[in-house]
Amino acid sequence: MTAVSTTVSEPVKVAISSFDLIGSDHDAVQPIPFQEGATKPIELDAVVEVPRGSFLKRGSTGKVDFISPVPCPFNYGSVPQYLGREGDLLDAVVLGPRLPYGSHVRVKVWGAVILTDHGMSDDKLICSSRPLTGADRRRLLRFFHLYAKCKGLLNFCRRRPGRNACEGWCEAEQAMARARPRPATWQGPPVKF
Repeated sequence: MTAVSTTVSEPVKVAISSFDLIGSDHDAVQPIPFQEGATKPIELDAVVEVPRGSFLKRGSTGKVDFISPVPCPFNYGSVPQYLGREGDLLDAVVLGPRLPYGSHVRVKVWGAVILTDHGMSDDKLICSSRPLTGADRRRLLRFFHLYAKCKGLLNFCRRRPGRNACEGWCEAEQAMARARPRPATWQGPPVKF
């Protein structure tokens, strides 16, 4: 991993060089038909908003959304050039070692997890330096199934109605086809998260 800058106020550019996830290979969520190496990745630029291991969940505007009781198991951020279906910046999960807040990274997108958060569908691009295995995908889906339940409880406490669920996996091309370019006039998400 190579860093160009180490200050928080200035973007940090890094290369993703390793990969790991939580969980074990034998834990089953559901069978997923998958041929390793079957798809070619899409390359995009992402910005890290929540470093791996952080307890603070920040939104795309940089404001702290909530403090988690457990650390984030991966780097979480967004692709600033695109908006997701809910009108916020397109989400990106960057697998690998912890990256500093504000890091700008060039990533390979291997697929996406579809999450519904208070009734709005949202794609989470899954990015890694190497192709994902079926076990990697199962671990990610297991995490997002749990995350959706926790987010549902948080939304209930905040009195934000709507369904919360992990809808499953899709290919990177499908998620990108649903995204739209961010207009120059965009100033933040249209709804509170």
